[in-house]
Amino acid sequence: MNSTNGPAKDSSDCERCIPEFTLLQNFGKLIMQHDKLHTTSSVLLFMVGLSLAVGACGQNVADNSKSVAQASGSLPPVETKDPNSNYTPAFSGQTRVAGVKTSTPYEGKVLTEALKSPWGITSLPDGRLLVTEKEGTMRIVTSAGQVSEPITGLPKVNAAGQGGLLGVRVDPDFASNRMVYWVFSEPLPDGNLTAVAKGKLSADEKKIEGATVIYRATPAYKGTLHYGGRILIDKAGNLIISTGERSDLVTRPQAQSTNSGLGKVIRITKDGKPASGNPFVGQTEARPELYSYGHRNVQSLAFHPVTGDLWEGEFGPRGGDEINRVEPGKNYGWPTITYGIEYSGKKVGEAIQQKEGLEQPVYYWDPSVSPSGMTFYSGNAIPEWKNNLFVGTLSGMHIARLVIEKNKVVGEERLLADQYQRFRDVTQGNDGALYAVTDQGRLYRIAKK
Repeated sequence: MNSTNGPAKDSSDCERCIPEFTLLQNFGKLIMQHDKLHTTSSVLLFMVGLSLAVGACGQNVADNSKSVAQASGSLPPVETKDPNSNYTPAFSGQTRVAGVKTSTPYEGKVLTEALKSPWGITSLPDGRLLVTEKEGTMRIVTSAGQVSEPITGLPKVNAAGQGGLLGVRVDPDFASNRMVYWVFSEPLPDGNLTAVAKGKLSADEKKIEGATVIYRATPAYKGTLHYGGRILIDKAGNLIISTGERSDLVTRPQAQSTNSGLGKVIRITKDGKPASGNPFVGQTEARPELYSYGHRNVQSLAFHPVTGDLWEGEFGPRGGDEINRVEPGKNYGWPTITYGIEYSGKKVGEAIQQKEGLEQPVYYWDPSVSPSGMTFYSGNAIPEWKNNLFVGTLSGMHIARLVIEKNKVVGEERLLADQYQRFRDVTQGNDGALYAVTDQGRLYRIAKK
C-alpha cells in the first residue's frame, strides 16, 4: 500500500493488464470456433473485443504500414500516445526519438511456454539457459525448449507482490567451479529486503549446494514492491546489483541517502564485501558498497560491449521510465527530479526535472513501458543490431530496440509487439541469438531467419 495515495498502481507490474489480454485471447478463440456466426459478424465482434482489451490497458496496436517504411531513423516515433505530463526534455532526443525498422529478416520463436513466471535468464557455458522463476525455483532450459525439473536447495523467498527469485548469473569460471549468484526478496522478522546469494550447482544439476546469503540491502521493510533485483559480473569479477527504494513514500527518500541500501546500484565482491575502488570507500556516512544512488526501481543492467560502460533501466512512476549510463558516485535524481507524475495524477515533490548535481537520463518514456531486463547485442548475424540495446518491457508488451550513438539514443523500434507478452528479461545467448522470457511463461529465441 502506498502510504498516502492508496493501493500502489505500479507500472513495474501493472497486473491489471493481464486479465484483459487473456480475455482477448480467449474471446478470439471463441469467435473463431463459433461456426454459426457469419464471417463479417465474427470480424466485427473480434474488433470490439480488441478495442475493449486494448483500451483497458492503454496498449496501442502496432501500425503494420510502418513495416514497409524506410529504416535508419527516418520513421515517426514509435510512441503515439499522449504523455502524462507536459514536461520539457532536457535535450533533443531524450524521449520519442525517430523510429527505426530492422531490414534483416528475423523471427521470434517460442521455445517453450512451460515456465512459471520466469524472472531472470542467463547462459550456461554449453549454451543451455538457466532461468529463475518468481516463486523461488530455478530451471535449466535447452535450445530445443526442454525444461528441467525445479532445482532445489535455494533459500526461501517472499514471492508476494513484486518479490521472488529475481536476477541470476553464473561465474565466469562456471565450467570448473559451478558457482551461481542470484538476487531474491528475503523475508525477515522485521520485513523484506533485496538479498544476494551464491551456491554451487550440483553435478547432477538437481540442487544448489551450500547456498549462502552474502549481502542484504538494508533496511528491511514490510512492503512487497520495488526490489530491483538484477545482477551482473564485471571484468574484475565483482558483482553489480540493483535495488529499489521499496515504492512507498516513507521509504522513497532513502534513494537519496548514501547510508541506505535502497534505490542503489551496488558493487560487491563474490563474498559480499565492498569492491575495491568503489566511489564511497572511506567516506563517513556513506556505505562503501554503493556505486550510484538516486534510483527508483532498477530492473535492467547491461554492460556496453565496446566501451564497457554500465547502463541501467528503471521504472518511473506514471511516466518517466529511464535509461541511464551509470557512472560511479553519481546521483540519478529520484525522487528529487523525475519526468513522471504520481499514480494519483499529482506531481512528484516539487515537480522539477533538472537540478544541478543530479544526472539526467539518457532516455525516458512517457507514458511508461515498464523496462525490465535488458542486454546489448554484440552478435554478427544481424549487423544493423550491433551494439544496440534491447530492453524487455512489461506494460509496454514489446522488446524495445534502442540505437545508441555517442551515448545518445538516436532510434527506437518495438519488436514482438504482436505477441502481447510481458517481457521480463532478455539476454544474448552463446549462439549470438537473443533469448527473452515473459511473465506468461514463454521463452523466445530471436534471431535471423
